[in-house]
Amino acid sequence: MVRQNKCLTFTSLNLKIIIKVMSTENTTVATATETKRKGRPTVEGSKRQAMLAARAERIANGGEIKKGRPASTTSKRYAKMQEKAERIARGEVIKPGRPKVKTETVAEATA
Repeated sequence: MVRQNKCLTFTSLNLKIIIKVMSTENTTVATATETKRKGRPTVEGSKRQAMLAARAERIANGGEIKKGRPASTTSKRYAKMQEKAERIARGEVIKPGRPKVKTETVAEATA
C-alpha cells in the first residue's frame, strides 16, 4: 500500500487499485448503538404469551410439562412395553427383531 497525493494505491497480483481519499486527517464516524430484534415482534397480553407464562410458572413451581396424548395404562401395548422394561431392568438381553417361532410347535399345529 502506497500513499501518494491523497490517493491510496494497492498493488498485488499485478493489479493496481487506486482509491481517492477525501482528506488526509483521520476522522471518526459516530455509529448508532440501537439494535433491533429480528423477526416478528411479540404482542404482550396475547393468548400465546399467556400460555407461555403459565407454562414457565408451572415449571418454576416444580411441576412438569408433558406433550402429546397420554398413554392408556390398560392397553395391551402398554402392558407389553412394561414387561419389556422389567426384562431390561432384570438384565436380560433382548434381541432386536421379531422373535422366532419354534418349529416343534408349528409341526404339532399342522398335524
